Amino acid sequence: MFFLGIDLGSSSIKLSALDPEKGITVCAVTVPDFEMLIEAPKFGWAEQDPEFWWQYVKDGIQKLGVEVDLKKIAGIGIAYQMHGLVLTDENFNSVRSSIIWCDSRAASIGDETYDKIGHENCQKQILGSPGNFTASKLKWVKENQPHVFEKAAYMMLPGDFIAAKLSRVAQISTSGLSEAALWNFQKGALATEILQEMGLSEKMIPEIVPNFGYQATIHPEVAQELGLDPNTKITYRAGDQPNNALSLNVLKPGEIATTAGTSAVVYAVSNHDVYDKENRINTFLHVNNSETEKHNGVMLCINGSGILYQWLRKIMSVSRPDLIGYETLNAEAAKVGAGSEGLRFYPFGNGVERIFNNKKATSGIQNLNFNIHQSSHLVRSACEGIVFAMNYGFDVMKSVGASGEIVRAGNANLFLSPVFREIFTNTTQTTLELYNTSGAEGAARGAAFGYGFYSSLDEAFQGLKCIERVEPDKMLTEQYQEIYQEWKNHIKTEQL
Repeated sequence: MFFLGIDLGSSSIKLSALDPEKGITVCAVTVPDFEMLIEAPKFGWAEQDPEFWWQYVKDGIQKLGVEVDLKKIAGIGIAYQMHGLVLTDENFNSVRSSIIWCDSRAASIGDETYDKIGHENCQKQILGSPGNFTASKLKWVKENQPHVFEKAAYMMLPGDFIAAKLSRVAQISTSGLSEAALWNFQKGALATEILQEMGLSEKMIPEIVPNFGYQATIHPEVAQELGLDPNTKITYRAGDQPNNALSLNVLKPGEIATTAGTSAVVYAVSNHDVYDKENRINTFLHVNNSETEKHNGVMLCINGSGILYQWLRKIMSVSRPDLIGYETLNAEAAKVGAGSEGLRFYPFGNGVERIFNNKKATSGIQNLNFNIHQSSHLVRSACEGIVFAMNYGFDVMKSVGASGEIVRAGNANLFLSPVFREIFTNTTQTTLELYNTSGAEGAARGAAFGYGFYSSLDEAFQGLKCIERVEPDKMLTEQYQEIYQEWKNHIKTEQL
């Protein structure tokens, strides 16, 4: 018996097959072979075609089938890029490209709704503003593309779309509704007040299901096409950041997870309904929330993280991207010391930033000196800028009581870089624990628990071991704090 985890990102889709008896991944693949494009038809827009996602998922399952007997997959777990909007017809075909997480076109709609409902009332209900989340994006389509809106039977998050393609059943999770700004934390139910204020119908909301447990069975025709057993079940789904926390066994209040993929995120578990009056951080239902035991995820997000590193790689590679890999960038960053000899990078070039309440912030390079700075300074200053932006949000989290001294991360993406790890621990003044896991593996463990193979989440993560522990250094901490404060003083924001 195996369990399949699917992690739908905005750069790639990762799939892992877990052997639950041994508690290890037996096969993992990434599709496609290139980084998926984000289309930007206008400034501040970001879209991807969900039908491409579905094709890549099918390709990934076929690649797994070379190493794993697909007929032995009992359950499937799905993690996905958060806050995206997918609109489908009754046959689960998308009616337009997905408006994904970093698209900022609907921020003003969320702000308007926030004002109409009343800030305090809205914060009590959904722990913040509708902001630029999925509900606001749905209203944007209704107002600006009514001919498209009329074709839509369901609104879904990206992972719900993949689940619907597999099962031909429309569903959405409780935590998914919270990330869409459609969960009323006071009532523990769908936030009908938001829908009503936006003039949106409840009919578009799919069946609501919990994160764990039986959700749907693979459709027989899909099972036959993909070579899966027709009894294979979908038993887990969650947004990528709650799932990343799950992957790292971050499930208890006070525990913190972080990741630095396309975006950079710090995610803390709390047993309180935490919100920030300036909406610089966001709170969602965590995957293990229940009626008897409250578990929320308090999240800060920096849009320009791995995508900045990707941009650097392209710029430095010019016409030969095969010449420079991310390992080369990491090596370049290690050639210069803390502070990058005065070069400062502001990584706010991927849409409006939540930590600045959806305002446009300073982006680009400062203090460039053609006689001093080389490519190594540019790469290191980018790493410093990303961590400094994360620390800016970390300070906000501390102000609302969501903090801790130990942070867990997967040994992946930017955390593969020793320089990045050094900057992170000494700027945030936390201990960093690294684990050899992934979002796809976490989704597979979630599927195994949801299926009932494991009796508890503690049992599901018995085999997860810390592979490295990085402690802050007093001398470096003082140095980075000085650099961070100077970097912070030059941030400027403006309303779009």
